[in-house]
Amino acid sequence: MKMTDTRRINATSAEVFAALLDPEVLKACVPGATEVTGNPTDGFEASVTQKVGPVKATFKGQVTLSDMIENQSLCIEGQGKGGAAGFAKGVAKVALIETADGCELSYDVEAKVGGKLAQLGSRIIDGFSKKIADQFFGNLQEHLEGPAEPEATEEKPEEGAKKGWLGRLAGKE
Repeated sequence: MKMTDTRRINATSAEVFAALLDPEVLKACVPGATEVTGNPTDGFEASVTQKVGPVKATFKGQVTLSDMIENQSLCIEGQGKGGAAGFAKGVAKVALIETADGCELSYDVEAKVGGKLAQLGSRIIDGFSKKIADQFFGNLQEHLEGPAEPEATEEKPEEGAKKGWLGRLAGKE
């Protein structure tokens, strides 16, 4: 499974690069991370709990960084085992380009899963993987920029009002 995407982040490439090397930032940004320890030179150890379809597992694994060009690019390689749920491993090539209004972060990810996870089918795995990558880079962006401006909220239905077609159907006598 392969994914590619680009994000504009309102921070310098140096700030983004430093955030990608910080275990506390990684713990805050990786969805389901309960622990991230280590350093960029020796690699990181992580514990992540995720639910993919009907399978919930805690993955323990290692993350190594390579091909680092300060403030420009790096390669993040990780692998983890989730016991009976199986394993997951992947490589992300991240590039940073300084722009007039911050930094453009682009990434190419290739991921593989095995065990019970692989039995869920490629559509579920691909969708889940894209969601996790989007959440990670969205969390990183929010960490660097601060929370996004709240959007206009929709009007909420009156208290006790039924929602959806089933609620409307149940409300009719």
